[in-house]
Amino acid sequence: MAAVSTEQSEPEQPERAMSEHGSAPEETQESPSRPGPHRRRVLGLLFGIAGVLLALDIVTKSLAVAHLEGEPPVKLLGGALYLVLFRNPGAAFSLATGLTWLLALLAIVVVGVIIWLAPKMRSTGWAVGIGLVLGGASGNLVDRIFREPAPLRGHVIDFLSVFAPDGSVWPVFNLADSGIVCGGILVVLLSLLGYDYDGTVHHRRSKQRPAEQSGKNDGHSDADNDADEDKQ
Repeated sequence: MAAVSTEQSEPEQPERAMSEHGSAPEETQESPSRPGPHRRRVLGLLFGIAGVLLALDIVTKSLAVAHLEGEPPVKLLGGALYLVLFRNPGAAFSLATGLTWLLALLAIVVVGVIIWLAPKMRSTGWAVGIGLVLGGASGNLVDRIFREPAPLRGHVIDFLSVFAPDGSVWPVFNLADSGIVCGGILVVLLSLLGYDYDGTVHHRRSKQRPAEQSGKNDGHSDADNDADEDKQ
């Protein structure tokens, strides 16, 4: 009877071992609902930059409307910068002035895509660039929704002009426009350098292969020289 009991109990040990080994990978897997520390830092950086830029954009536009409405341009930095109030129905830097409602819908789509893409973000540089774009797009979207003349047709407040008070040298812009442009430039540079939003880095091996080939050729030539010397 004792032998029978031992024979029946022995197969249970591999099953326990398999359950122990099988449960280990589940503990190391990262749950989508519980992001890792690096992902949380990246998300915090992205939405933190977007929130700060959005707040600064709203405050500066409110101050511009309160203090520059009906006033002459304010000259700063010896004429390098002017504060002047413009109501822009178009896109960034006064482009596409007749497509206000379409630009508003486009801004909503851009904000939605960024929010959907944010949880997949792993790159700190991309988080900075996308955060600037998100904050800038949100800032101008607030104007298009809540400012006159109507929802989705509101005019964006621009108040920064460089080198001329009328925007003749460079279109009049705001902080949101600056965030969109700077963030877009940063994202393009990161892409050209091989850095993806998910943290993947693509190295160019085309320049390394000639060096490796030359090293192999040098090794063969040294071996041939040694062989010739031995024959002599």
